[in-house]
Amino acid sequence: MGTGVNNKEHSGSFYRSSVISVGSVPLGGDHPIRVQSMTNTDTNDTRASVGQCIRIIEAGADFVRLTAQGIREAENLKNIKRELRKAGFSTPLIADIHFNPAAAEVAARIVEKIRINPGNYADKRAEFIKTDLTDNEYNLEVERIHERLLPLINICRENSTVIRLGINHGSLSDRIMNRYGNTPTGIVVSAIEFVKIFLSENFSDLIISVKSSDTAVLVESNRLLVKMLQKFGLSYPIHLGVTEAGEGEDGRIRSAAGIGTLLSEGIGDTIRVSLSEDPEHEIPVAKEIVRFLCGSKGRVTNPIEPAAFQTRTNLYKPEVITYNNGRYLREDGNSYQGDMLIFNYKTAPLITGKEEGNIILNPVFSEDDPEKLVIDSAALLGRYFILKQADGICITNSGKIQGDKLKELSFSILQATEARITRNKYISCPTCGRTKFDLQDAVRKVKAATGHLTGLKIAIMGCIVNGPGEMAGADYGYVGAAKGKVHIYKGQTPVMKNVPEKDAIKELLRIIDEDGQAGNQAASSADQPLLPQ
Repeated sequence: MGTGVNNKEHSGSFYRSSVISVGSVPLGGDHPIRVQSMTNTDTNDTRASVGQCIRIIEAGADFVRLTAQGIREAENLKNIKRELRKAGFSTPLIADIHFNPAAAEVAARIVEKIRINPGNYADKRAEFIKTDLTDNEYNLEVERIHERLLPLINICRENSTVIRLGINHGSLSDRIMNRYGNTPTGIVVSAIEFVKIFLSENFSDLIISVKSSDTAVLVESNRLLVKMLQKFGLSYPIHLGVTEAGEGEDGRIRSAAGIGTLLSEGIGDTIRVSLSEDPEHEIPVAKEIVRFLCGSKGRVTNPIEPAAFQTRTNLYKPEVITYNNGRYLREDGNSYQGDMLIFNYKTAPLITGKEEGNIILNPVFSEDDPEKLVIDSAALLGRYFILKQADGICITNSGKIQGDKLKELSFSILQATEARITRNKYISCPTCGRTKFDLQDAVRKVKAATGHLTGLKIAIMGCIVNGPGEMAGADYGYVGAAKGKVHIYKGQTPVMKNVPEKDAIKELLRIIDEDGQAGNQAASSADQPLLPQ
């Protein structure tokens, strides 16, 4: 299985993972970036789950993940796997575990890979309660986790089952939250604590992921993870994804920007694009990100040196420039007379932060496919705005997509990277077997009801696993609690519980209106100054 975890032989600052095998599929090292998705069917429904697995596989997935929230679901993975193999599909399966170690121990005997979440695998469900632990109390908790992990480690060793440590920004344990906060440091410490446990048990078939719905947190966390692993002379394959990317164009842009930034730096061996859509829709997006950035080898061969996050003393508000009939136009319709970094989309510029004057990026594409242009431009340009390096954007295209569509795309990239907020930000999870309502329908309804507002962050979550945590930066949350029931949150605080779904959007709007948030947010967004003329 694993080929070792020592990374010291690799020279330079770039990270190179070890190689492990998930079933018959090698992962890491120089192997292509692997793509995956996750079913949203009831795992106890064999027929529906098999059908969706096949659709995901036929879309091009290397792995398929299924939730196993209980022992019944874990046991039924055997039936799902048997039917897939009978149908001629050998794709490795992954069981997704959150709160039930017993389910993990069952599933580990069946599937090729287990995903566990250190934030709630062995800790109590996070309640976001402030409790200061002494060093001794903290260490005793880690020892307890070690003891709880031992059965799973032994089962995985016996069955050649890989383990993914999947840490989400939104589901850190109270123990981590109280000591490190909801921060990149907390995310990475949570991962490293578990890595040390596995090392002590001489188990190396690990994959690590540290994920967030915030692209800046995603980038910072993965960079810190790599730094910590290199410090200890370790190297594991890394899984990438933006946890609650949303749907439609915004979901594609947010995923491409965050994942693309890290892949460009040589970080990442497998990816998932988490969309609030049918899971088979995720695969073409993931494959396009890999195709665009990695080419025929399926892996970036010349990584970009990570650039520092830029600290700005003044308000960061990148400008959108449009190109029309040979003229560059500012947002007010006047001609733009300043410098412009014009470049072919295949040869993106290296920005050091020492450049004088405004940095207006002007990539020149040649694309007729709207979806490809959306994904490729976000994968290329996202890093510059996540890191706050560029002062403006002007997308030009020699293909069929022209005019206002390019302008809208520029604004969408700035929105997704939170470089400039011009409309609401919607945080919505991908659907899975834990989802308590029709999430796709809920997202559409919430967007339609709140689309007239500006500058709010609204989370639409299918269950409470990641919901409260991922809503840390949200103004409001709309979270599935049970069939036909919704919890409504202000920040991380539930203000209404078990609201009938038919009434939930009305109640959400009432709470927003009572807070006066809509007007305040819209005003603050509109009052932001443009770049100097």
